[in-house]
Amino acid sequence: MEAEPVVRDSVPESKPDETETKSDAPAKPEIPAAPVKAKENEYAYLDSTGFTSERFKIEIRNLPKYYGIAELKKLLNTELSLSTNKIKIMRPGCPFLFVCFRDEEGRQAAIKTLDGYTWKNKKLQAFEAKPAPDPLVKRRNEASGADGVVSIKKRKSLEESVTALAYLSYEDQLVQKQSEMRNVLITLGKEIWKNCPGLRSHVEAQRKLHDGLPCKLEGIRKSPQVDGYRNKCEFSVGKDEHGEIRVGFRVGSYSNGFLDVESPQNLKNVSDKMKNAVKFYEEFVRKSTYEVYSPETYKGHFRQLTVRTSSSTGEVMVVIGIHPQSLSEVELKAFKASVVEWFTADKAKEIGISSVYLEKIEKRKAGQSVNPVEHLHGETHIVDVIHGLKFRISPLAFFQINTPSAEVLYQCAIDLAESTQQTSILDICCGTGTIGLCFAKHCKQVLGVEIVQQAIEDAKYNAELNKIDNCKFFAGNADDLITSLIRNANIQTGENLVAIVDPPRAGLHVRSITQLRNARGLNRLIYVSCSPQSAVKNWVDLMRPCSKVMRGVPFVVKKAISVDLFPHTPHVELVLLFERDPEKDESEEVVVEAEVKPDADAEMKTVVAADTESKTTVVGEVKDDTTEQE
Repeated sequence: MEAEPVVRDSVPESKPDETETKSDAPAKPEIPAAPVKAKENEYAYLDSTGFTSERFKIEIRNLPKYYGIAELKKLLNTELSLSTNKIKIMRPGCPFLFVCFRDEEGRQAAIKTLDGYTWKNKKLQAFEAKPAPDPLVKRRNEASGADGVVSIKKRKSLEESVTALAYLSYEDQLVQKQSEMRNVLITLGKEIWKNCPGLRSHVEAQRKLHDGLPCKLEGIRKSPQVDGYRNKCEFSVGKDEHGEIRVGFRVGSYSNGFLDVESPQNLKNVSDKMKNAVKFYEEFVRKSTYEVYSPETYKGHFRQLTVRTSSSTGEVMVVIGIHPQSLSEVELKAFKASVVEWFTADKAKEIGISSVYLEKIEKRKAGQSVNPVEHLHGETHIVDVIHGLKFRISPLAFFQINTPSAEVLYQCAIDLAESTQQTSILDICCGTGTIGLCFAKHCKQVLGVEIVQQAIEDAKYNAELNKIDNCKFFAGNADDLITSLIRNANIQTGENLVAIVDPPRAGLHVRSITQLRNARGLNRLIYVSCSPQSAVKNWVDLMRPCSKVMRGVPFVVKKAISVDLFPHTPHVELVLLFERDPEKDESEEVVVEAEVKPDADAEMKTVVAADTESKTTVVGEVKDDTTEQE
């Protein structure tokens, strides 16, 4: 959300006009010119904020045209054992990037190893890189004119930034979103034409049938609830343009030089219950002796507030995000006690707060993908209902933010799957098991995979809670476990396999797409995307001609349905149905290429065999080697 600078210094008086002609009038006293505001040091943070990996940065050039961030991390951290601290990619496909390390020894070791190293037929170049300037200070310096005054431009309001379509009627919002999905499908058609020559005749035929689109686009599905639908929000803690402490959303970003936080009270997509929880916590922060956290100085404690609500029970979970700084155990214990005291007051009960957590938000360690949370008070979970099924939700688990619309979305997936009691469902990126469990009564079995261990624990519990015994859930990276899931499905003659893919905004890694494409017997795939523009490459990869990598028969897109989960915003979910000819799949030799280590696959089979009684399985998490985020 971009915002423009605000004047913080008074405008200096202008200098006398140097072209003014002399006269006999008494000379006026000379007005001294206002001093020009000195530029701030854009590198001061290197010495004033403690550790920063920017001191130990290298640049890597001559990178291959196509590579994934996960591949690069695996190369650097696993195969070459370089222990990176942070990887900075400028843009997808960029031939260079920056990698930061924890010390000079690590940097020099990386240069020695990488300079001249051949990766994907490219000889890499590696050398020391200068630290980046502080983007906040840099932006302030750029915005400051020669007279020391910060320039002013019209800034967007919070409502314009967060709910950009709120000025339209809901019907007009739907028309605009459907039009945008048409544009996405038109782009998909062009990409199919360019990359999949064998499908050109099919695309042409579909365009004639569906008004220029490569498949049928059904009418957009409305959200049953238009206002106050969000069941989860992450609010920042900071100060507004007047210096007042606020809990809300940040207008702008560090890189554009603005960190102002504004209240969400006027936002249409945030519920009154959630707004009340925000105001209640804001009062707590203002009364506290601790300061709000500053991303510029890295000082202060209060950073974030996450609020989760249940549309069925009215329960409210709050997660207090702080930076512990140098708080002693005694001080931290006292702080926790003050939080519990505040959130057990009568007003908290009126709001419906039933669960309180503390989240420590600081620099992540190597291999750490989430921040640690600690339960302080009340229930450990909240419960919501979709399709008549109860779902337990933990603080960090993924759950669709619009519960009523999630029912519509999942019903679309169920209808497209056309599953029977002879169908096995692969639920890729299953979260807390919501899609898979909704499918359970419509199919033979469900096998789900999710990288967040706690979400899998929730999925297991949810299956037991709803007395569902034909679902198995596995913790691990989908990139590694899809092949093993397919093997465990044990598809018999006359049975079929359907995959449901609901990935994060960036889409699936190419390894996952390759495994799905190469899976024999998988002839129907439903792809649910919350960022359709980002998913086009995934879709094209499913349809590419056979090659040494893509060995399976190509999928073909058959139908698309847009579902509005985000009223008042430009965002919309798009559900695509892909199919491929099962007769071709049987007639051609299609090899499923295992991407996981044999021992990981063996471990999964062992655990599955040991847990056949419950039919709901959790295996040890395959940890993601994500680098520390500063």
